Amino acid sequence: MITDPLREEHQRLLPHVQQLSELADAVGDAPIRVLREGVERAHAFLTQHLLPHAEAEDRVLYPIVARLMGAAQATRTMSRDHLAVLRMDVELDELRTVLRSSEPNDAQLKALRRVLYGLYAVCKLHFTKEEEIYLPLLEAQFGAAQMHELLHAMHAADTQAGHWARTTPAAQPS
Repeated sequence: MITDPLREEHQRLLPHVQQLSELADAVGDAPIRVLREGVERAHAFLTQHLLPHAEAEDRVLYPIVARLMGAAQATRTMSRDHLAVLRMDVELDELRTVLRSSEPNDAQLKALRRVLYGLYAVCKLHFTKEEEIYLPLLEAQFGAAQMHELLHAMHAADTQAGHWARTTPAAQPS
């Protein structure tokens, strides 16, 4: 299928998304050192991989899908998912700061568990919606040349967004 590269990207990201749920399961049971390391890895995954991927979708993929669907607002709920992930990442970063400097209290551990499960749920559902709704639409209406152009543009946007994420302090959502 012409959308296989997009599906493969999801397959590369999904193990990291699954680790968010596994880390949430460990909150309260695992040693603080293990939580610290897991939160560091989770935050790095979000800022260096997942959020740049989301930015590329917002800038390249979703405008095309909206045009194909004939509705400018057709992809708005998917962009809202991205905003939810960004906001939860900001909260995760705040909890990461707590974990670096002290032993978290029960409320902070509860917040950490909530954020990690929230990230897992939003990401998992988001990928499913893309694969079941958007990718079949592209398959039905795009040729190989158009898909190649789309993939090239997404790669460029992902690279630019990833560079931004690595060189800019954490963005504060509005």
